[in-house]
Amino acid sequence: MRHPLFLAFLLVSVSIAIPSLITACSSSQTESGKTQQRPAVPVVIAPVVQKTLPIQIRSTGVVEAYSTVAVKSRIGGQLIEVGFKDGQDVKQGDLLFRIDPRPLETQLQQAIAAQARNQAQLQQAIANQVRAETTISQAKANRNRDSVQMQFANTQRKSYESLYDQGAISRLQVDQFRTNAESAQSTMSASDSAINTTIASAEATKADIEAAKANLAAGEALIDNARVQLSYTEIYSPVNGRVSSIKVNQGNLIKADSDGALVTISQIKPIYVTFTVPEKSLAQVKQYQKRGKLKVQAFVTNDKKPVEGELTFIDSLVDSTTGTVQLKATFANLDDRIAPGQRVDVILKLAEEPNAIAVPSQAIQTGQKGQFVYVVKSDNTVEIRPVKVSNTVGNESAVSQGLEVGEKVVLDGQFALSPNAKVEVKEPQK
Repeated sequence: MRHPLFLAFLLVSVSIAIPSLITACSSSQTESGKTQQRPAVPVVIAPVVQKTLPIQIRSTGVVEAYSTVAVKSRIGGQLIEVGFKDGQDVKQGDLLFRIDPRPLETQLQQAIAAQARNQAQLQQAIANQVRAETTISQAKANRNRDSVQMQFANTQRKSYESLYDQGAISRLQVDQFRTNAESAQSTMSASDSAINTTIASAEATKADIEAAKANLAAGEALIDNARVQLSYTEIYSPVNGRVSSIKVNQGNLIKADSDGALVTISQIKPIYVTFTVPEKSLAQVKQYQKRGKLKVQAFVTNDKKPVEGELTFIDSLVDSTTGTVQLKATFANLDDRIAPGQRVDVILKLAEEPNAIAVPSQAIQTGQKGQFVYVVKSDNTVEIRPVKVSNTVGNESAVSQGLEVGEKVVLDGQFALSPNAKVEVKEPQK
């Protein structure tokens, strides 16, 4: 059994030790807190600015020739001249090929000679008609003369028949005048027959003239055809463009309208770029196109300067397998920077967004609740700010909600941040 004085001493000792222990523990916790405080996170920041940003659609495209012409020969013959070299640029009207013209020149001369004969036949037919008309006129004059003579002979016959009835003359005399009247009637009938004959002859000459004219027209057609065929011996470029490799060489025999082309010409000034946009962007493109021509830029690999053109075609069909619509842009290509078959990056500029709230796209983060940025506050701590991005152009994004001009956002170092974390601004690496 413990002594009462010992118990009292123990109780006093414990009462003195407990506050000291509490004070010691509190001091230890304070020192530990100082030791565990997180250091400032080094970050790169950028200001929120207001500027004009273009509204655009990015895609990839393929360069296509504005037109492609397969040059063929319309006639057969021996190729005697080639007027270009492989891959050469040619202009419309430049001589490409010449085919031996001598066989067709002979045909032309024969057609011209035949036409001369046709012309002579026409002149002969006209001369025959003139003679026939003269003969008709002469026959009519003869008939008029014979008619007068017949009337005179009939008058004499009647007079002498009256005298004979009176017994003033003999029967022989009456018979003589009757014979004269009958002879005049026969002559008159012969004149009528002559007129009919000459008229028929004149009609025949008219038919000869028409036949000669028809031969003349046919001969002229033959001459024109021969000249056209002769013109085909020289083949000229129908467009400005660049030729492919030559398919035939000088001295070869070529066929008319053969399956294979002699050469192919690609028109590359102007030139097309074909590209696609998502189906959901089609309405937007058409909307802006109503306001005016839409500019298109094509970027060639390792060339920072774009090639400038404009949108000229929107396909009426949507590709159901890819959900895209085909578009075409036309480029002048005067500096010959793009060629058919080349792949290019394409930017279709729809409009410009003035006074856009812009930040570097690098600042935009995506979380479970959507897009956000880290905003640096005045005490060098950060807060998470949800944002809504309306447009992205290159390395810049237009923010329609969540930010104000002049605020600062974190570009680099976001993965080490948490809400209210302390940050230390550092210079971006160059």
